[in-house]
Amino acid sequence: MSLEQGFDIAFVASHALREKQIQQVYRPYVAVHKWFARRPGSLFRSLALAEFGDMPLREAYYRAHDFAGKLVADPFMGGGTPVIEANRLGCDVIGFDINPMATWVCREAVEYLDLKAYAGAADHLIETLRKDLGHLYLTDCPLYGDRDVPVKSFLWVKVVDCESCGEDVDLFPGYLLAEDVRHPLNVLVCHACGDLNEVEDRKRPGACKGCAAELLAEGPAKRGKCACKACGHLNSFPRGGKESPRHRLFAIEYYNPTRKKDHKGRFFKKPDERDLARVRDAESIWAVEKPRFVPDDEIPPGDETDRLHRWGYWRYRDMFSARQLLGLEASARLIAAVQDDRVRHALATNLSDLLRYQNMLCRYDTMALKSLDIFSVHGFPVGLVQCESNLLGIVNGGEKKLGASNVGSGGWSNIVEKYRAAKAYCDAPFEVQPGAKGKDAQVPVHGEWIGERREGYRPRSIAIRCKSSTEVELPPASLDGCFTDPPYFGMVQYGELMDFCYVWLRKLVGSHAEGFTPTSARSAGEVTGNTTKGRDLARFTEGLAEVYRRMAVALKPGAPLAFTFHHNKQEAYASVAVAILDAGLTCSASLPCPAEMAGSIHISGTGSSIVDTVFVCRSTGTTPKEWLFTDADGLAIIVSRDLQQLRAGGMRPTPGDTRCIVFGHLARMAIWNLRAKWNPCLPTKEKLKFLSDGMDRLASLDSVVAALTPEAPAAVGLPLFADQRRVPETIDAISF
Repeated sequence: MSLEQGFDIAFVASHALREKQIQQVYRPYVAVHKWFARRPGSLFRSLALAEFGDMPLREAYYRAHDFAGKLVADPFMGGGTPVIEANRLGCDVIGFDINPMATWVCREAVEYLDLKAYAGAADHLIETLRKDLGHLYLTDCPLYGDRDVPVKSFLWVKVVDCESCGEDVDLFPGYLLAEDVRHPLNVLVCHACGDLNEVEDRKRPGACKGCAAELLAEGPAKRGKCACKACGHLNSFPRGGKESPRHRLFAIEYYNPTRKKDHKGRFFKKPDERDLARVRDAESIWAVEKPRFVPDDEIPPGDETDRLHRWGYWRYRDMFSARQLLGLEASARLIAAVQDDRVRHALATNLSDLLRYQNMLCRYDTMALKSLDIFSVHGFPVGLVQCESNLLGIVNGGEKKLGASNVGSGGWSNIVEKYRAAKAYCDAPFEVQPGAKGKDAQVPVHGEWIGERREGYRPRSIAIRCKSSTEVELPPASLDGCFTDPPYFGMVQYGELMDFCYVWLRKLVGSHAEGFTPTSARSAGEVTGNTTKGRDLARFTEGLAEVYRRMAVALKPGAPLAFTFHHNKQEAYASVAVAILDAGLTCSASLPCPAEMAGSIHISGTGSSIVDTVFVCRSTGTTPKEWLFTDADGLAIIVSRDLQQLRAGGMRPTPGDTRCIVFGHLARMAIWNLRAKWNPCLPTKEKLKFLSDGMDRLASLDSVVAALTPEAPAAVGLPLFADQRRVPETIDAISF
């Protein structure tokens, strides 16, 4: 059975949808370190099982497998999902990425770790920090009079000097601190005195209980303007000055463990003098520190980082409070003193991941009542209200045992527990099987594991390299498969974002790690679109084509290059199709699969698709006759079946999803029609035009959508396009 016959859209969609809702529950290894837009592990497990297995996917999925002798490559490794899933199935793997952070993260996921030694070192780290800095994360409870309870979040508002009178101007976009969703009432900050007020109606909040001023929900900071309360002058922001923004502490969310049981809702307070004294204490201590590990690197220009410059952030250290810098420097010193190399690297990885919560760009979610990490929207959003999380973390009930739950997020105890669970999963992976009435079951897959070695099992070969895949030379006809999630032309600028972590991690690991010699994780060889660097669609196409050419040479005859892709514009699919043709491959299948979470902050409400097309490409093989089409009506039949299968998997496809599915099939069919007369030596822009014209001749998006058939019951249980009256093996196929 081949991938084209064995891939089961409804089954994979069902698992991918569930996984993407809470990915670290289904694939805990993702919590080793933040990476962006990870594709579902269930998808890549299914692709490998469909290609290398000998039984229906629904039977094979929950069983252990060992594809000994199979060699799989991923030229765009990123967070490592294809490599990790293939390794778990017993394949030997080769992974490449030009970004040193990607190779570091993937190695951390697959490299063996003594969990007992790690837990001991992590406990020592946290307890030492608690002893030395714990007093900076305490407050007093004004509701019950309890002293020194742990702070969950410090909330800060940006402040500018009035351009007219010089008074401080708080840049409040709104005064709502907490919504009445996870708290009994709405919490509003008084614009006059700063007191916190709990109110039932946000539209008619009434008067402040402290100063009797009329409470407001909307703030004065709008569209880059904010009026000064003292003189009325309308100030502009940001000002792009040489200094980073100032902040004022205006609220605290804390945790009172002894009162929580009988208390309704969360604990909020206006900071008192002791709280402000702790801030001054941290600032005075940090002022005389001589940091060894806090980076002093400048922030280079870029598509994302230019936003930071507009706000006056010119060095990475500018994005942290004095208290955060103090805690991070202390953490790094403790990590550097750990003698065990593997444990030290694990803790260094934890520190790098911790950074996304320990900075002054984190925002506070007024509905969920939690900190939003800096990368929650896959960029560098500069908000006006920032959230500083407890560096230490708060363990529920004060427990210290492994697996104990945490209160809130963003502290050392949170990061350590997630990392521990990730590495435990590598030793004993499982799948989550959907059950009746939403009661899913965790199914251990005994005999599978992730890594190079494990006692009682044969070793596996893992080669992870920090290198551009445009320069890779693998032995011809050596690969049994290439599974990857390549860059998308309009993708997140991973290099720019990961520098935020890289400059810190580099101070801890130095040149000992491959790829950590440069001062930046960015590279001129990145296969991405980037306005600042002048990388356009033609450059993206050429880079992708060069990688695919090298992979095609390394693949055994007929072995698959299978990769995920989606984009809102058809021109990006033309780019992918050119790369496939330049590599001398034919696209034998274009399979839809959910790959993003619809509720993600960077997707919700944008009209973007959550569906990837999985392009399956080979040098030789077969494709079912009924997958070919010549016009909009023929394509509409195929797309209708795709949508039926996705619905059978529990998905509700949107117009954006339909659009991407159509583009995927148009690209596949254009490749099929143009492959015999393709000239890879033509200029790239001519090839892109040639391919786009080929897609346009087949059908337009509007014509396909107009021809789609009404929703009908899907052929549940059969692979893509299999008629319920036939088995896949009997479908007429055309060789290429």
